[in-house]
Amino acid sequence: MSVITRFPPSPTGYLHLGGARTALFNWLLARQQNGKMVLRIEDTDRERSTQEAVDAIFDGLAWLGLDYDDGPYYQTKRFVRYGEVIKQLLDQGKAYHCYCSKERLDALREEQMANKQKPRYDGLCRGRTEPPGPDEIPVVRFKTPTDGEIVIDDLVRGRVVIANDQLDDLIIARSDGTPTYHLTVVVDDIDMGVTHVVRGDDHLNNTPRQIHILEALGAERPVYAHVPMINGPDGKKLSKRHGAVSVTQYRDEGFLPEAMLNYLARLGWSSGDQEIFSIDELIEKFSIDGINQSAAGFDPEKLLWLNQHYIQTMALDELCRHAEPYFTAAGIDLAAGPPLAQAIDAQRERAKTLLDVVENSRMFYADVALEEKAAKKHLRAVVLEPLSALREAFDNQTEWDGKSLHHVIETIAEKFEMKMGKVAQPLRVAITGSGASPSIDVTLDLVGRERTLARLDKALEYIKNRVET
Repeated sequence: MSVITRFPPSPTGYLHLGGARTALFNWLLARQQNGKMVLRIEDTDRERSTQEAVDAIFDGLAWLGLDYDDGPYYQTKRFVRYGEVIKQLLDQGKAYHCYCSKERLDALREEQMANKQKPRYDGLCRGRTEPPGPDEIPVVRFKTPTDGEIVIDDLVRGRVVIANDQLDDLIIARSDGTPTYHLTVVVDDIDMGVTHVVRGDDHLNNTPRQIHILEALGAERPVYAHVPMINGPDGKKLSKRHGAVSVTQYRDEGFLPEAMLNYLARLGWSSGDQEIFSIDELIEKFSIDGINQSAAGFDPEKLLWLNQHYIQTMALDELCRHAEPYFTAAGIDLAAGPPLAQAIDAQRERAKTLLDVVENSRMFYADVALEEKAAKKHLRAVVLEPLSALREAFDNQTEWDGKSLHHVIETIAEKFEMKMGKVAQPLRVAITGSGASPSIDVTLDLVGRERTLARLDKALEYIKNRVET
């Protein structure tokens, strides 16, 4: 049997971390088993579904590289099919029209809650035979078995047993004829040949209801795997304050898709003690057996650590491909400085995000301002002569490369009987505006002769003004 998974987001918001992880687990299972993943847009909530949210879902999946093999299917385009199934269930006596008013149902609920009973429909219309009144517009309810139990052999949760008398007759079609979630998801899974349903365990309570509909339609059950939810660092449900934002926001903040995929895979799944996985390794090693039964905890610091790891270890040409759009977005003219690969290679060891790479590299392509704190600390009268001597030596330097420039700095330090760092750090502040940069040799090489001389002139002027005042 070929494995067919599905990712069925509802376009009422962005693709968040939990949804992205669900998509990843379904994608990995399909890839590992040489199966396929179906993308289904569950957009029957017309009031809340938006095209913007649909676009955001596609954007997030594309950034992560989670391609789908079938679809996208839109539930709003399948209403005719759902209507056929609803009619079939009615004709077979497996569903019925319910004429109960909202007022009656509200009163029933209040009474049940007052009696500390689980709110549920009482089946009043299940055996109704009298014709409807002129103002009665029915919904359609599914006839849930009243005895027995549903047993689910869940691949993550294990054996789950639900007594049928704990369920009620759920609505499968609203009074306007539109189908409800439980009906549409079952029909879609049947029609699309879904063999494995991998989803959050917040759907576990829906599963017995959907199994009843499946069996009423004579379909085989898929294999179920309900994945525990993601909690914030405080152990509570993941929310925006924890970082439960769109995955594309992480893209915009300079995270690499490879780092995000690695992090999401390890968020509730493990394979031994291994932490770092390539995509190929994830496909090879993924199994539902490795999914934890307890909720996973979102750790933004670990995600940042992973991102830094990938920035430091990724092939340089691949890192440049990821980083170049960020330079463009920041308004940096890459023609006004060194080759991009050289700048990125110089900065990758110090960067946690691609935005760090961009901001740290700005000095190679455009003017920089002196940071007040660094300038006051390092650009003092005592370095006026050494920096002036460096400026003259750099102007006369015939070869502009790291090794040669290092020798110049070393020579000036010896001349003024200063330690190398006592000369290099003021020079760094003069050239970069701050006290942090790659090695001074690499920094000078990438900043270039003209910018180095111009910035030294400004730094020397700054020191002279301090001396005079």
